[in-house]
Amino acid sequence: MAKQTFEKALKQLEEIVRELEIGDLPLEKAIAKFEEGIRLSRFCSETLDETEKRIQLLIQDPQGNVVGESFPKSGKSDEPEDRT
Repeated sequence: MAKQTFEKALKQLEEIVRELEIGDLPLEKAIAKFEEGIRLSRFCSETLDETEKRIQLLIQDPQGNVVGESFPKSGKSDEPEDRT
């Protein structure tokens, strides 16, 4: 079996969501797709968490101080941008 990648998992998850949204799967297949979607969602979430930790390690100086800022969780900053 080929190693799962984030990109492949996300693509599979998107396809499962489309199939479930259509709503014409028999109950057993829908449940199996839902379970697979949960597995893929967890894989993607864990991969993103690991990536965030790696990025934070890369931006630390030798004393362990963070140089720069970590990414906001929502993708948006709570603070307004300084446009001066």
